[in-house]
Amino acid sequence: MAASARVAVFPKGFIHELSEGKMSLETWIELAGTLGADGLEMYPRFLASTEETYLKAVREACDRQGLAVPMMCASPDFTQPDPERRAREVDAMKRMIDVMAILGPDGFRSCRVLSGQRRSGVSREDGIDWTVACIRELLPYAAEKRVHLVMENHYKDGYWTAPEFAMPSDIFLDIVGRIESPWFGVNYDPSNAIVAGDDPLRLLERVRSRVLTMHASDRYLKAGRSMDDIREYRDQGYSDALEHGVIGRGMNDYDAIFRVLQEEKFRGWISIEDGVNGLEELRESVAFVRAGIGRYLT
Repeated sequence: MAASARVAVFPKGFIHELSEGKMSLETWIELAGTLGADGLEMYPRFLASTEETYLKAVREACDRQGLAVPMMCASPDFTQPDPERRAREVDAMKRMIDVMAILGPDGFRSCRVLSGQRRSGVSREDGIDWTVACIRELLPYAAEKRVHLVMENHYKDGYWTAPEFAMPSDIFLDIVGRIESPWFGVNYDPSNAIVAGDDPLRLLERVRSRVLTMHASDRYLKAGRSMDDIREYRDQGYSDALEHGVIGRGMNDYDAIFRVLQEEKFRGWISIEDGVNGLEELRESVAFVRAGIGRYLT
């Protein structure tokens, strides 16, 4: 176990530029090296290749900046009714596990799993059963490669057309509760709980012993807007009543979150999903989370 929790960064503000080749991964790695973080969280679309030679070059570029790559923000879509399509999603996830076996540090490396998109005609039980079956199929392979799979309470991948099937916490908790493995846990995201209309602390209490990694960001209600606006909007898309900002100044109670993690002796990675309003806010968020780690998670 690490001596303290550690800070990674995910370039929320540059996700489309990196995914579409408008910003090079090398440029982002160099920028990230100036932020005071310990590591980077990757996204499959950031990578130009999954060939070993390329991945080793990426890792070397991160090493030069003193950055580990402990997390992969993968977005498998397991709620597709066609079994062949689900099988392809499983195969794609195995490739991401292979990627993390090369990119990730020996001490800990993880790959996110999700349920998939909320499709009309897919029942609650079918969506849960398909997701659980796919994750269970992946776990022996993940164990062989020594990569942890982490299920996130998620809202929607930026390249999906529909929200997450398991966005409602009862579905998310049902899926997590059906899977027992030392190679499976939770990637807790308090801001996604807000978007889903849930209490972030209440959700954390339900999964506290399963949390292996965390996403950190903060949300702010725009002037004149209320939580009712979020609840009305969440089934159609990301609510325009919310905006991003520096962590610790918005709706999440990070002291309370850190206290729960402290009780669990959490020493994992906290990946900051920020930078929508520029690198300076991302830098401030890194400083805030690092200070919280110093108070609670060392």
